[in-house]
Amino acid sequence: MDFKAIAQKSAEEVLAYNQDISDWKVVKSSKKVTVSSKTSRKFLGNLYRIEGVIRESTAKVSNFLYQPENRITWDKSLKGYNVVHKIDSDTYICHAMTQSFAMGSISPRDFVDVVCIKHYEGNIDIISISLITANSVDFPGYPPSPHYIRGYNHPSGYVCSPLKENPAYSKLVIFVQTEMRGKLLPSIIEKSMPSNLVSFFLNAKDGIKAHKISSIRGHHNGHPSVTPISK
Repeated sequence: MDFKAIAQKSAEEVLAYNQDISDWKVVKSSKKVTVSSKTSRKFLGNLYRIEGVIRESTAKVSNFLYQPENRITWDKSLKGYNVVHKIDSDTYICHAMTQSFAMGSISPRDFVDVVCIKHYEGNIDIISISLITANSVDFPGYPPSPHYIRGYNHPSGYVCSPLKENPAYSKLVIFVQTEMRGKLLPSIIEKSMPSNLVSFFLNAKDGIKAHKISSIRGHHNGHPSVTPISK
């Protein structure tokens, strides 16, 4: 399986979602986070768009989000998150295990995804974009487990760019296109997803803030807290 090709195609699709302004319907707006949805072209479900503003530069937001070791520290929906194979400095395979949610009506899932990190510079309208995408794949050594229902992520990801009104801030747009599988009624997913996606965004925002505070304290203590940045 050509994981690099899958990752590249996912990146192209997520960028296309970001440029698509038609047919989105706002399904939730809370705490300055907006969730919109439209019918997915990939499966019998929805493509969700979650957007908001973060008081940090695009470089700092994207650097935090694309460090896989950070994911489990802020994403409260996860029980576990492991990089199981590194393809190159910007592409890897991960195995994610979720908590149950919607008051237990949606049981834990697991996902095996190829994750791709890209940076685009010099766009006419946008100074820079950081893109992190995920797409589920079959990977030897991680077949479905009896402990989890194996879900499937169709092209999903984060698009982070400087806020036009204030480039010191970032606009973060997250696209989620998750096929839960199992025997769930679509109505249960559609009812629970918007609130969970708002929480997901707010958790990421809190994680970035906590990471910043930790780094500042590290410097004040005379021991700089440095997170290696992938290029």
